Amino acid sequence: MRQMPVQPLILVSVVALFLFSTGCTIKATLEQITDTTSNITGTTSGAAWWSEDGQIKPDFKAMALVSFNHENLRQDLAAGRGEYLASMSRLLGVPEERQPAFCSAAQADYANTVNQDPVALLALLRNRSKSFID
Repeated sequence: MRQMPVQPLILVSVVALFLFSTGCTIKATLEQITDTTSNITGTTSGAAWWSEDGQIKPDFKAMALVSFNHENLRQDLAAGRGEYLASMSRLLGVPEERQPAFCSAAQADYANTVNQDPVALLALLRNRSKSFID
């Protein structure tokens, strides 16, 4: 009968000893991994944007508009009017009677917005809207 080499047997023994001596169990390790993964995906995914009833939370409505309609909003900015720019002004809290002035001011900023990503564009529009909010 052939005997098993000593080196693999020693390696298996060392690994087993390490696992059992640390108090680490596979179940606990898996639970920790899945809990961490759930925490990360719950806070970094779009799940934070949605309420329990499936509606976009008010704090994220402006970001959703810019993110999902970026090109349409840029076209409205170039024209100084349009449904996307009007919707953005309402979401930013610009009173209805001041929306035309906001749209004109936003159009004047168009050159600064051409190459902006959605986050930077929203920041620029929020900053511009502050002077139109009471």
